[in-house]
Amino acid sequence: MPDNLEQPVTTALGGDHSGERKLKFLERIYLPEIFKALWYTLKQMFQPKFTMLYPEERFDPPAIFRGRPVLVEDDGQERCVACGLCARACPPLAISMQASEISDDPKERYPTFFEINMLRCIYCGYCEDVCPEEAIVMSKDYDLVFTTREEAVYDKSRLLQPKEELKERLDYLREYKNRQFGKFWNFDESNNIHSVRNRDKRWETSLSLVEMIEEQRKEGNQQPDQERT
Repeated sequence: MPDNLEQPVTTALGGDHSGERKLKFLERIYLPEIFKALWYTLKQMFQPKFTMLYPEERFDPPAIFRGRPVLVEDDGQERCVACGLCARACPPLAISMQASEISDDPKERYPTFFEINMLRCIYCGYCEDVCPEEAIVMSKDYDLVFTTREEAVYDKSRLLQPKEELKERLDYLREYKNRQFGKFWNFDESNNIHSVRNRDKRWETSLSLVEMIEEQRKEGNQQPDQERT
């Protein structure tokens, strides 16, 4: 037998197990433990009650609460740039989207449709964690009722919520990420523009990403010379 395998002390049918604590008589009959549990239950019967009479009394969740995911609406437009990270990170594959582009929009990319199947959603918050734009967050909405499967599929119009209504959750996320990643985390809403266009001096859509980087390098090298002159 190999040396890394230990010999069993005894078989499952044996009664002598090395290292096992010997129970006393009262412990073997379990009555003291049963009386302890009954006494604890009796004490709890006279404690103040915290039960809410739902739906007359509604629970107001704190900012840390993870309700149904929603899309952040910023100035009448979704923040989402349809990168697809939330759909890839979703464990039950509850998120689906289709991206499109608009040349007149500085953000360029946006979802033509964005759907979440709430029957699949497990409220894990992975979509919120991976989103680089803070475009999808977990809300306080926990009261979800469906009569059909079709009603459980939330489209973009039902998912969008103004950022003012989600301020408490957004502030909590920034504080949470500062504790997790350090004080360097500071989300800038102006970064919600992912364009490869050359916006420094000219508006040229013909430039590729490589050409744009070369133009930026040239401009960076010319600036010190201009300052010296």
